[in-house]
Amino acid sequence: MSNPTPFHPDLAGRRVLVTGAAGFIGYHLAQALLARGATVAGFDSLNDYYAASLKQARLAQLTPHQNFTFTQGRLEQPCAWNDLFAAFQPEIVIHLAAQAGVRYSLENPAAYVDANISGFLAVLEACRRHPVAHLIYASSSSVYGLNEKTPFSEHDGADHPVSLYGATKRANELMAHSYAHLFAIPATGLRFFTVYGPWGRPDMAYYLFTKAILAGEPIKLFNHGHMRRDFTYIDDVITAMLRLIPHAPQPNPDYDFTHPTPAAARAPHRVYNIGNHTPVALERMIAAIETALGRAAVRELLPMQPGDVVATCADVDDLMQAVGFSPSTSIEDGIDRFVRWYRAYYGA
Repeated sequence: MSNPTPFHPDLAGRRVLVTGAAGFIGYHLAQALLARGATVAGFDSLNDYYAASLKQARLAQLTPHQNFTFTQGRLEQPCAWNDLFAAFQPEIVIHLAAQAGVRYSLENPAAYVDANISGFLAVLEACRRHPVAHLIYASSSSVYGLNEKTPFSEHDGADHPVSLYGATKRANELMAHSYAHLFAIPATGLRFFTVYGPWGRPDMAYYLFTKAILAGEPIKLFNHGHMRRDFTYIDDVITAMLRLIPHAPQPNPDYDFTHPTPAAARAPHRVYNIGNHTPVALERMIAAIETALGRAAVRELLPMQPGDVVATCADVDDLMQAVGFSPSTSIEDGIDRFVRWYRAYYGA
């Protein structure tokens, strides 16, 4: 798929509320919004799922902007959240805050219900009380679960998740649809596929592998390394999100209930895959890290982990049709940029 010339939506003066602003995607998105003249209110719990120091370092890049403000709080304990929403009166809400991680959902399921279900309900209720022009929220490729048909299409069913994390994300899509239908909240769900890049999450494989290789420690390869992922570089993710902001869904009176699809609805609600549409073998990703570091990895082969899937691949035809863009950064280019950031950030 070819991409047209860069598109920069007119965001000057727009009030955008970003939850999870100290997170990986939220930080990059806030930077991009501020660069385009938006006024951004960030909200984040700064929880300890991974080192809060990295979240604070991301925030330190944002706070010098005069058009950025930040509130710390938890959506499921909504006092600070409701006060911020009422005072800021956002035109656009981009909800990225969540309890992330597939494997951690096996250890602490309550955290996912609190953050991903109760937290999202707080977002929807705020948008109900203070109508917004567009609610964009994070879903995940994990909703596809046991689906073996690739590439994964938004028009396929997504009712067999293999992790509680994936189940909460599918629940978010259903919750957003119901609020879009009942209260005319234009809502767009984004099914992210293995997002990676500078300032990324330390629990992700590419980050753990880089750390281990530099330390001379073995890297753990589950399913004996026979995994493929649709690695999606962060800059491509942000471009897709910026392009979708002006595309608030409209009601679809012609929706065909005899051929139901999660991608569309009669309500003003749509779902898009955000993926590189090019699944990469795990060994190719490791080779890219080895090349960027100039060091070889020591491999430890392990069995498949509960909640994992062997391969992911995004069908991005709907995204391309909607906004004329599809992610395309190669794993070699993306990993090289990540490793350069990692070595500079950690002095490694």
